[in-house]
Amino acid sequence: MPDVLDASPYDALLLLSFGGPEGPDDVVPFLENVTRGRGIPKERLKEVGQHYFLFGGVSPINDQNRALLDALRKDFAEHGLDLPVYWGNRNWAPYLTDTLREMVGDGRRRILVLATSAYASYSGCRQYRENLADSLAALESEGLELPKIDKLRHYFNHPGFVEPMVDGVVRSLAELPEEVRDGAHIAFCTHSIPTSAADTSGPVEEHGDGGAYVRQHLDVAQVIADAVRERTGVDHPWQLVYQSRSGAPHIPWLEPDICDHLEERQAAGVPAVVMAPIGFVSDHMEVLYDLDTEATAKAEDLGLPVRRSATVGADPRFAAAVRDLVLERAGDERGQEVAPCALGALGASHNLCPVGCCPARAPRPAAAGADSPYA
Repeated sequence: MPDVLDASPYDALLLLSFGGPEGPDDVVPFLENVTRGRGIPKERLKEVGQHYFLFGGVSPINDQNRALLDALRKDFAEHGLDLPVYWGNRNWAPYLTDTLREMVGDGRRRILVLATSAYASYSGCRQYRENLADSLAALESEGLELPKIDKLRHYFNHPGFVEPMVDGVVRSLAELPEEVRDGAHIAFCTHSIPTSAADTSGPVEEHGDGGAYVRQHLDVAQVIADAVRERTGVDHPWQLVYQSRSGAPHIPWLEPDICDHLEERQAAGVPAVVMAPIGFVSDHMEVLYDLDTEATAKAEDLGLPVRRSATVGADPRFAAAVRDLVLERAGDERGQEVAPCALGALGASHNLCPVGCCPARAPRPAAAGADSPYA
């Protein structure tokens, strides 16, 4: 039997994700949830939903989360970590508020949150914290006893997140024709966000050109590129590129876009490209459509060989990393000296989001941070 690991004072882990439709009839209601308050007409949402309809109206993200839940529960059980794992979404069932209500009913009072976003940004961190505050306010209005909620730190540079991506890039390079393999370029892909949001990502002292969002991605890309060189003996050129831009065209977003980048690389004589989606935990819709469908079609039109490397998904090493993060945070809460695990030049991220970190577009309460009204 494994030794019993101590997660106290925490009594549950909540996997918090974006959510996605699970059938054609879910697509427009799901998009209405995502865009609520923006006044987007239903007809426009139907146009946007065509990406989902190409895949039967089903986003892969929910099945990816179910697989991650299974991996976490299996890892915890095998290593003697007695910590139940729940799942709630921002935009589709199981909804966050419903899950928190269930957790309170089960007697959970100290909850750790794992968000399926590894990097600092408004949409990748603070917006989840705002959703948590909204849900706690809803439970408070129902007269329920509120749990104390903490969020696990950003895990973009944890070895259990990085090492599966290294393996994915090495496998993708090996799948390329031998005559183009050594000259292949690596395009490290992540979600584009408005430059104003990037510039204010992370703690205030990290605000500036690209902010923590760009800095963290560049650091991980360098770590992966270095590891690939050590594994293959080839120093592949690389660049951080972006995908999945949305919103008004007059608002500046991070560039270059992956499709524009493929055109530029082909024009520069690059013989092949590996697209490595380091900004995504799993193969959700923006990976399947923007990379596997749209970018791959662009590469075919250009006659440019491409491969897309795997996301981390439910890799056992990622599940083990979550266990490590849980024990690290629990030890810190108990006042013990802990040694956070991190690769690259940036070190481990903060445990508690400080005031001014990834500021909101409009002032809204956010839980699990230094400015939380639910401390």
